[in-house]
Parts: sequence; structure tokens; C-alpha cells
Amino acid sequence: MHVRTVSADLWALTKPGITWLVLITTGVGFYLAASGSLDWVLLVHTLLGTGLLAAGTNALNQWAERRADAEMKRTSKRPLPAGRLRSSTALVFSAGISVGGALYLVALVNPLTAVLGAASLLIYIFAYTPLKRRSWLCTVVGAVPGAIPPMMGCTAVTGRLDSLAWVLFGIVFLWQMPHFFAIGWLYKQDYARAGFPILPVIDDEGKRTSRQIILYTLALVAVSLLTTVMGLTGAIYFFGALTLGLAFLALGVALAASRTGLNARRLFLGSVLYLPVLLILMVVDKV
Repeated sequence: MHVRTVSADLWALTKPGITWLVLITTGVGFYLAASGSLDWVLLVHTLLGTGLLAAGTNALNQWAERRADAEMKRTSKRPLPAGRLRSSTALVFSAGISVGGALYLVALVNPLTAVLGAASLLIYIFAYTPLKRRSWLCTVVGAVPGAIPPMMGCTAVTGRLDSLAWVLFGIVFLWQMPHFFAIGWLYKQDYARAGFPILPVIDDEGKRTSRQIILYTLALVAVSLLTTVMGLTGAIYFFGALTLGLAFLALGVALAASRTGLNARRLFLGSVLYLPVLLILMVVDKV
């Protein structure tokens, strides 16, 4: 029973929901970059190595923020702040699967993909995590490692950083900004209690936050159309992406017009729906 409990807590440490999203964006990048028949063996190796690195990054983040997590209602029941796991156990586990993932990618995919994965981890743990205590710009920094996985999917196939890799990076990067601003809005009292000066916390009236949401979403609409401009996706994707983007933008505008928790929640739910639908359209309408 004890072993099962520890295993469940270690699994929770990896933030499976976020890890699954990383795997999905990596897989889409791989599929879009592939020409001809899909190399399924290489895809499996890419997903396994990336999954280990992503899980390790999430676990290391929870280890680094265990004291802050204890101060927030939303995170106080996680394995470390709740005292169900020793911090040394979490650190060894996190570091082990992170290093294992990087070595796996070097050996069975290619060094560039491994370097991107390692860069994602280092930025998240050593730049984003400490910056959360100092500046609202942590959200911008934190969006960088979140946008690297689709690039890894591309480089696993091509061995280089091409225009497709950068466009996918841009899409996921820009999407994260309204997504995380909405989360920050919904839980700003929790973040303030833990001492995180994210934008919704320091922006009492919400004007700057809503303005940032609109600007990033406008940029997202434009960048999301580039795969069709580049000839990688067709008209179905183009008009689908445009419709999705304008609907997402409308949610941001509604929040700016009436800065309420309900509109912030609608924006958050819209962001959760937006990205998977956009990625499905990309896959379905690949040229």
C-alpha cells in the first residue's frame, strides 16, 4: 500500500496533464515536419525522451516551489507541501528522469532535440521559477520552455530548426500568455498570498492584464495562419484557425469590457479548447 501511495505521489509530481500536452504538441510538430511515410519508431523514441524530460521538469519545479505551494490553497495538497513525499526523494526522482530523458534523446533521436529539451528544463527551473518571486515578466519567460516541445518534434525529423519549428514555437508561446493570464486572474489572491507578483496581482483594476491578453491574442491569430501561407496546411485549416482565433479574441475583449471572474473563467475555458482544436485542424489539413 505504501509503495502504491509513493508511486501515485511521484506520478502526481510529474503533472501528467501538462506532460500530455507537451507530448501532443511534440507529436504534431513531428507529423507536420515529416515528409512521406511516418517513421513510427523515431516518433516513439521522440515522445518517450521528451515525456521523461517534461515530467522531470514539472517534478523539479514542484520540488523548487514546495514552500510556496504550501501557502496556496490551489497547490497545498500536492505531495511535497502536504508532506507525503520527502524532498530528497522528489529531487532524486526528478533529476533522474530528467537526465534519463536527455540521454535517451541524444542516443535514439538526435543531439539537437536533446539540447532543446535540456534548454527547456534549464529555462523553466533556473530562470522562470526564481523570477516568479520578482517580476510579472516571469510569465513571458515561462512561456518559452512551454513552446519548445513542438520544435523538438520538428528537429527530431529534420535535424534542424526550420521555419515550421519557429512558427509552431510562436503559436504555442503566444497561446500561453492569455491562458496563464486567465489562470492568474482566477487565482490572484492565492498568488498574492504566496508572494508571486504576476501581472493580475499587481494590476488591481485589470486594465494592463486585459490589454496584454488582447495584444497577444491578436498576434496569435496572425501567426496561426502562417502554416497555410507557407503551404503546409490548406484552406480548411486557414479558415478554421481564423474562426477559432477571432472567437478566442472575442473572449479577451469581453474580459477587457467587463473585468469579472466569470469572464476570466470563460477565457480560460476558451484557451483550453482553442489549442487542441487548432492542432487537430493542422493534422487533418496538412498539405
